[in-house]
Amino acid sequence: MISILLLTVFVAGYAAIAFEHKLQLNKAASALITGVLCWTIYILQSEAVEIVSEELLHHLGEIASILFFLLGAMTIVELIDSHNGFDIITQKINTSSKQKLLLIITALTFFLSALLDNLTTAIVMTSLCSKILNRKEDKLWFAGMIVIAANAGGAWSPLGDVTTTMLWIGGQITALNIMKQLILPSLAVCVLPALVVAYRFKGKKINAMPQSTCTVKEKQDGRLILFAGIGFLIFVPVFKTLTHLPPFMGMLLALGFMWIITTLIHKSKEPEYAEKFTVARALRKVDTPSILFFLGILLAVAALQSFGLLKELAGGLTNVLKNDYLIGIALGLLSAIVDNVPLVAASQGMYDLSVYPTDHPFWEFLALTTGTGGSAIIIGSAAGVAVMGIQQIDFMWYLKKISWLALIGFAAGVFVFLLQQKLAG
Repeated sequence: MISILLLTVFVAGYAAIAFEHKLQLNKAASALITGVLCWTIYILQSEAVEIVSEELLHHLGEIASILFFLLGAMTIVELIDSHNGFDIITQKINTSSKQKLLLIITALTFFLSALLDNLTTAIVMTSLCSKILNRKEDKLWFAGMIVIAANAGGAWSPLGDVTTTMLWIGGQITALNIMKQLILPSLAVCVLPALVVAYRFKGKKINAMPQSTCTVKEKQDGRLILFAGIGFLIFVPVFKTLTHLPPFMGMLLALGFMWIITTLIHKSKEPEYAEKFTVARALRKVDTPSILFFLGILLAVAALQSFGLLKELAGGLTNVLKNDYLIGIALGLLSAIVDNVPLVAASQGMYDLSVYPTDHPFWEFLALTTGTGGSAIIIGSAAGVAVMGIQQIDFMWYLKKISWLALIGFAAGVFVFLLQQKLAG
């Protein structure tokens, strides 16, 4: 009975998020209410209130690490933008074709997300496209493609997606092997949707980029902030590898260094003028409702996980499907609705390394499907949530225009992976 009530609240909250424009209610409000109600139902039916409270605080720690990472990355991108750093890149783009631009952006996103991670890359590339494109519809299509490319690029790298990182740290996969096994399937996930969207822009031209009106000193400052910002974002996964601290620690360190740099650059300028370029100003411009939305939805999923519903679901899939690849596909598609992190965590707990040893195809397939399946729905991945906040993408618009493309890419990736396995014997 409690399980049904929890699922009903979760589904109702999801529906409110999906129809936020019709309800004229910000998705953050729906997500926060859903998250709190799920935990309220869970704690009221429990006889061990202290244990539930501890579980909540444990999950909050994990959620906060994602939120602080998101906050840090968005602030660094805002700093680059306020210093016109992205203008340096846009001035270098010499194509006037929207079709070529889409393919360039897709390729950059795919490979950058493997180096940085899919969340940071999605934020940077969406912000860049906002500077290049003028039409809202074009920005939405490019943003949708960025979500697919970022998630596909993140899946084949141990640093690119949180679920691949979890499997790497857990000993289920090794770094070089996952890159070798998933590079081609991940490319398939990305390439097919990119070609379809590129065809849509055939023959369409970009409006000429306005010439920069910045002074020589402002251009120097912009160049310094751009290279420092990108450099520090690349530094985050390196810091994580060297120290074994969570990624948000590296991101906060990067933000601290950026704070020092911006302070030194503008310390001799008039306070009223310098204020426009401060970290405090950038923090005010960050899309806080999107961060609160993310908090709410992750709290709701954490309640389902703590109650044991996700583990039951994963166990039910195993009993019903009885096939490694069908289980992987189901978990991948499920990760578009429920956060992929608890799904992978449940899988790690259910499937023993004695049955599925390190670098077993099951783990590789799980990394591919849970890493890329989230693209099917805009709030199915951290990258999607961030892009949704930056471009104000409507849930239903994405569902109608992009979801089918993401699913085609997902199917192509699965096909290529299975073909690889067959050829490898």
